Amino acid sequence: MKPTLLVLAAGMGSRYGGLKQLDGIGPNGETIMDYSIYDAIRAGFGKIVFVIRKSFEDDFLTQVVEKFKNQIDVQIVFQEIEKMPEGSSYNPERERPWGTNHAVLMGKDVIHEPFAVINADDFYGQESFAVLADFLRSVENKKNQYCMVGFQLGKTLSESGTVSRGVCTVDENGCLKSVVECTKIEEKGGVICFPNEKGEEIRIPQDTPVSMNMWGFTPDYFEYSWQGFKKFLAENGNNLKAEYYIPLAVNNLLVDKKVSCKVLNTTSKWFGVTYIEDRPQVMLKINELIQKGAYPPKLFN
Repeated sequence: MKPTLLVLAAGMGSRYGGLKQLDGIGPNGETIMDYSIYDAIRAGFGKIVFVIRKSFEDDFLTQVVEKFKNQIDVQIVFQEIEKMPEGSSYNPERERPWGTNHAVLMGKDVIHEPFAVINADDFYGQESFAVLADFLRSVENKKNQYCMVGFQLGKTLSESGTVSRGVCTVDENGCLKSVVECTKIEEKGGVICFPNEKGEEIRIPQDTPVSMNMWGFTPDYFEYSWQGFKKFLAENGNNLKAEYYIPLAVNNLLVDKKVSCKVLNTTSKWFGVTYIEDRPQVMLKINELIQKGAYPPKLFN
């Protein structure tokens, strides 16, 4: 059975002011997500599941799904604030869903095989999808064996400002020990650093592995996450801004020694439009990859 790719796209409507402004960065209006789907197909993924908001279903079907319908099996699931375990409650003033791991849970009824999770608006590169697909094929019919693609920190920075990254600690077997969110990371004079709580500059090596929200799971992750979500809501249901993130859920499972999470190395350079000023650079990088033959000028006919 081929692995499935779960694409987190529920934030698109708000982030881009509606799908009609969905940014084309390729020569024929391709989006960053189009390149991810192209890479996933050639890596051997068999199905794409998009997590979106119900409010932009029609636009998404015509502007996004239509492109892929003859390329790969596509399904859509919806992330809405009220989708939660029976008996759980939340502050009625809350306006947005519960974050990335809540979005992952929306796929539990349609995904029964090893699966990957990515953000819709991050460029991960061909090699990253290849190593991810290889791992997922190796854990078919297994449990509790997860992975995360670890990008080299120096290949994930923005030239337009500071970034936040999930900095990873890895054990001697190449497995994830923890992910710690570090903010205001930037390069100064060839040195990457960020301020700690005291305002002191902490240096981080260029090749430090960081999480860019590119994960691989076996289907048992859904049950663990559902139970974790119940506990999260019991503690945070009244908090208007609390979010149930993937690293939080994975960290809890690692602490409880229920699972292992292999960190897969990639030399791919991540990029995305963190700042509006990043857009010309992203377009330039895509064009360079096309010139090198990594992608055709037109992805999908």
